[in-house]
Amino acid sequence: MHAESIMAETSTVSIAGVTLTADLFGALYWEEQRLLVVSDLHLEKGSSFAQRGVLLPPYDTIATLGRLGAVIARHDPRTVIALGDSFHDRDAHERLSPANREVLSALQLRRDWIWISGNHDPELPPDIGGTVANEVAIGPITLRHEPTGAEGEIAGHLHPKARICGRGRSVERRCFASDGARAVMPAFGAYAGGLSIRDAAFAKIFQTLGFVAHVLGDRRMHTIAAARCS
Repeated sequence: MHAESIMAETSTVSIAGVTLTADLFGALYWEEQRLLVVSDLHLEKGSSFAQRGVLLPPYDTIATLGRLGAVIARHDPRTVIALGDSFHDRDAHERLSPANREVLSALQLRRDWIWISGNHDPELPPDIGGTVANEVAIGPITLRHEPTGAEGEIAGHLHPKARICGRGRSVERRCFASDGARAVMPAFGAYAGGLSIRDAAFAKIFQTLGFVAHVLGDRRMHTIAAARCS
């Protein structure tokens, strides 16, 4: 990939004094630690819905793993941390196809891989590779699934999205929500939904609207004040 293309697909975010790269696909990369962070993959959400009679195209897992592979290729991390709800339900890992298991194993090859427990996947088996943790602390940064609002926290769970209105139309996109002291990551999964950053759940974390949305655009990131989003 050309350098110009890489630059178009990333932006810089500072959290608790740590500079991270926000990737257009919804990942964070900490270059100093060679650490890639993703959240809410929700693998096998399509098959979970199918079990309940809601038929969705069964391609969400391969699409999500494909995007994850592209991000890993772009940054070449030494460690990958998935911030919980990596699997859509407690049995989702059992529904992974052999082909998708091979893709996942290839992504994990020669790097450390940490699964953070989420509310959808509180218990993960050893046969999916990597290790499991409730949270991970590195320097001033704490990585966990559900946000508490603590300083230095990077969390997921809420699937932030922002709606921007202008010129007679509105656009709604996934985003990172951050005030420089803490951040909530967008859901990475292909079928994962989203929650407006103007929802009360975000007010509990940031206290005021003095935070920004790093919005995932078509070709670049857009940094917009939360107060300007609807």
